[in-house]
Amino acid sequence: MKANKFAKNDEGVSAVIGVILMVAITVILAAVIAAFVFGMVGGVKKTYNIAVTTQRINATTVIVTYNGGPDNTHCTALAVTATKGTGTQPYTLAPTVGSTLQITDTIQDSITVTSSWDDGSSSVVMQETL
Repeated sequence: MKANKFAKNDEGVSAVIGVILMVAITVILAAVIAAFVFGMVGGVKKTYNIAVTTQRINATTVIVTYNGGPDNTHCTALAVTATKGTGTQPYTLAPTVGSTLQITDTIQDSITVTSSWDDGSSSVVMQETL
């Protein structure tokens, strides 16, 4: 009977892998917690949700309607821009649910509505090519 010089012993392998995984998880958790504590995650801009619709009445008339939405109370102003070719015409629309703006000019190419928010930011809430 010949003795095996290299006895297969796998008892320590799973323990080593377990320790490596525990250290990796600890390092990842520490990095995530540090990111929150030291403010590295900040700067995410809030997305507001409101609705504005347009309706073409005839060849030269468009009605823009503010329909409100979940963030209606945060909307402070609505700026409407009607574009024809390279020219633009600014209008304002009251940020009151149901308010309408009738644009009667030459045929418009597009309408863009930009909202101002109570946190000082602004964003385009509707852009439509007519």
